[in-house]
Parts: sequence; structure tokens; C-alpha cells
Amino acid sequence: MSLVGDWTAGRGRGEDGAMSQSQGRGQSRDQSQGRPATSSGMRRVLVTGASTGIGEATVRLLRARGWDVVATARRGERLRALAAETGCTWAAADLQRPEDVERLADEALAAGGVDAVVNNAGGALGADPVADGSPQEWLTMYERNVLAALRVTQAFLPGLRERGGDVVFLTSTAAHDTYPGGAGYVAAKHGERIIANTLRLELVGEPVRVIEIAPGMVATSEFSLNRFHGDRARADAVYAGVDAPLSAEDVAECIAWALERPAHVNIDSMVVRPRAQASNTVIARG
Repeated sequence: MSLVGDWTAGRGRGEDGAMSQSQGRGQSRDQSQGRPATSSGMRRVLVTGASTGIGEATVRLLRARGWDVVATARRGERLRALAAETGCTWAAADLQRPEDVERLADEALAAGGVDAVVNNAGGALGADPVADGSPQEWLTMYERNVLAALRVTQAFLPGLRERGGDVVFLTSTAAHDTYPGGAGYVAAKHGERIIANTLRLELVGEPVRVIEIAPGMVATSEFSLNRFHGDRARADAVYAGVDAPLSAEDVAECIAWALERPAHVNIDSMVVRPRAQASNTVIARG
């Protein structure tokens, strides 16, 4: 089943059936959510930022737990490999481009209803003090963390309100408190969290759950490396001496657990940190 091609950089052509259904490995099961399922009996979820880190781990876990997963990110080659391994469908899209989000929603929904959206795409750039921060980096972080989540949520919300479903916002402990050098990212994540908090108020009484998962220190292959523009030494220093920071898989477990609660149970906000981290600034290092 070919649904969506690779739209990034305005190429507008599919990559060998992007968002095609690979031979699934996930086992279908009754997830007892009291919500409509796809014709296969599986609930269907869109995961953004799925080419690496927490997003990739979430795709793998939800497929293993029997979900029908649509994975999206900018890097189509990684999504294709992920689909070959997990049986997810995929679509390469740049969520900073409104036309990409519109096409993603049109094509995904044409193939069937979506029961949950996991807004995971985002990221940090730089760690400069406010006095020296780059306005362009702040703007990019706002686009990636706030407006991307807003666009995706708006695109899929009508269907979720009609059939019932879930919207997950993967924020950060940066959405709950600040730290020196983090103001741009902190501001963006606060903005994303406020979308979730406000949407929950606006939809009360409707069959839509709005869930925030706010991880602390998570050691992934790209987050800090991207933040420091490829400076491996600075990226590695973030986790130096920390006994067992969270993994992407730890956070994926939290996302799956929240999604698989009974339909009347809403996990408004879950803050999850490694034991070695008490706050954004208090971290035990060996």
C-alpha cells in the first residue's frame, strides 16, 4: 500500500513507495481502549521525529505491541530502513513546511483513521546565555518544537475529536523549569507544554486525551550532538560521569504506557528523569 512520498526540499516525488506498508512484525492484539480500531483490529498512531532517538524507539515499541504505526521525519532513507525492520508505514516530511504537514495528513487519513498522534519532533540548538543567544536559533527551535507540534495537532485533531483518540506532546523537563544556557530551548518547550495544557482545557468532555511526557536527561545518539553543531566533545560532556541516564527506550515505554491506559484515564503530565538527576541543574556525577 503506497500512501505518501518524500516531500522534503520540494522534491515532490515518492521514494520507492514511501509510507508503504512493509511486511508487519507487530502482533495484533485487543488493546481494550474502548476506541475504534482499524480494519485490522489495531489502533493506528502517527509518530513524528521517527528517524532517530525517542521517536524511533517509540515506533519499534508500539509495533512490537501491536500498533499500526505511521512514522514520519525528514530523512526518508532512515524511515525506509525502519519500515523494513518493523513493518511500520512511513512518510518523509519536513514539519516546518505547512504544505508537508497538510499532505501528510491528507495521505495518512486517506488510508484510514488515526487514533493517536505522538508529537516527538523537536530539538535544541546551542547553549548560549541569553546575552549571546542567536535569535535565528531561537526561532528555529520555536518552529521545530512549537509550531511543528501545533501544525500536526491541528491537522489530525478533527478526526481525533470525531472518533476519539490521543494527542501526546513529548516536551522535556525544560518545559517545567529553566537552567543557565538553556533559555531558547526552555522557552520553546514551555510553549509546547502550554499548547498541551490549553488544549486539554478546551477539549474537556470530548473523547480526546491530551498527554504530556517530559523527560529529563536522555542519552541518544543525536540530541546533544545536534545541539552543539557536531561538537562531539561538548556532546559527550553532557552525560559524562552520569550513572545510567535515561535511554530512548525508557521514554518510549512511558509513551506506550500512557497510550494504553483505559480510555477514561488521562495522564496529564509525566515527568521522568534518571535516578541520578534531581532537577535540570542538580545531577550526580561520578
